[in-house]
Amino acid sequence: MTEEGARPAARRRSRLVTCLALAAVTAGAGVCGLAVLVAVAAVTSVPALFMTAAMTVFLAVGYAGAALVTARRVSPGHRRTARWAAFAAGSLMPGAVFAWAALAPAAPSAATPVPGASYVRVSTGSTLTVIKLPARRAASRPPVIVVHGGPGVPELRDNATAFAFLTGRGFDVYLYAQLGTGGSARLDDPRGYTRERAVADLEALRGRLGLPKVILIGHSYGGEIAARYLAAHPDRVAELVLTSPGPLDPADTSVNLVGARLDPARKARLYGALLQPRPLLGYLLLQVNPSAAHAFLPDAEADARNDRVIELARPALHCRGAALPERPVEGTGFYAMQYPQSATAPRPADPRPALSGLPTPTLIVKGSCDYLSWRSATTYRDLLPNSRLIYVRGAGHNVYHDGNETVAAAVTAFLTHRPLPLPAYTAAAPPPGYEGPP
Repeated sequence: MTEEGARPAARRRSRLVTCLALAAVTAGAGVCGLAVLVAVAAVTSVPALFMTAAMTVFLAVGYAGAALVTARRVSPGHRRTARWAAFAAGSLMPGAVFAWAALAPAAPSAATPVPGASYVRVSTGSTLTVIKLPARRAASRPPVIVVHGGPGVPELRDNATAFAFLTGRGFDVYLYAQLGTGGSARLDDPRGYTRERAVADLEALRGRLGLPKVILIGHSYGGEIAARYLAAHPDRVAELVLTSPGPLDPADTSVNLVGARLDPARKARLYGALLQPRPLLGYLLLQVNPSAAHAFLPDAEADARNDRVIELARPALHCRGAALPERPVEGTGFYAMQYPQSATAPRPADPRPALSGLPTPTLIVKGSCDYLSWRSATTYRDLLPNSRLIYVRGAGHNVYHDGNETVAAAVTAFLTHRPLPLPAYTAAAPPPGYEGPP
């Protein structure tokens, strides 16, 4: 290659090296800014302070890096112009775009009021949304309280439809939105959303409603809360129904596998919603200082974003090809959902010793398409000697939706003390065809 031909190639290599160096500077500045944001947010809950500190460090490091790159690769007469151009392209413009994306709040969506809902203030200080479905015929049966899952997903409308069949059997049915969800009150400090508070609220609600003894139907996380309530108040629970109950073993991480059941296109949309700068930053702050997260991403906005995320993940709760509920997801609670799973949340006490051997009659319902581990169900069966586990083929995590007729028949038979329509499953290993982990 001639000397004339070599010069353009050398210039191209030089420009490529300069671009790579600026990209490295931008990445390094971002890491430094994020580290400062986390450090400042750990000691203050004022968004203006930790965001200003982070952007100041990001821009300062970006400018210093741009100066270093241009000093080594640009002739002295052009260094000042090149330095500012490199700073603008490598740090100032990306920083402005990120700041706009992170600071511009999304419009919260207005939740539709739930027909028949009332607001009940209980002794713990919580104000809870409660729906009562009165029995349609007289019968001396204990009332039913439905404990929804999530955490943070009340599904009051769908649950009211799903469990209305019990009213025809003489049961009063109560549904409520746990603290931080639906129309129930939100906390100023997300650190109040704990399993212990959920159990205390349930006991306070039972007392406020004047119910001496109740039947609990707990779904998913609500199954865990119902079991913890039983451990704390065994004399208050007449019977227990657990549908797709959440794992009691802290080592069981199958709760994190819900996204694995989504098809690639849906999964990409879900991750796209999760990785937007503002909610991602709110989630990061929650791992450091929940009060800072709450100040940065307030409830109305966080909950509306959370509704959209749960809507995208909804197919994972059902068998493939199942018809999804027509109503969109609404009323979920971001902090009620995310704080109990965050790095700052204390680890809950293990309820298994207190549950072991309790004689409360218990029905455990597990669907073949549940994403939770099989042992999350058998743990309850093994702890509670008067329990039965039934397996419903063609039903997902929300087993009372996908397998509603079968589940309704089983729950009715159990609560009216008649033979179950399905045999009890007694083996330790999952049945052939179970789609979740063992």
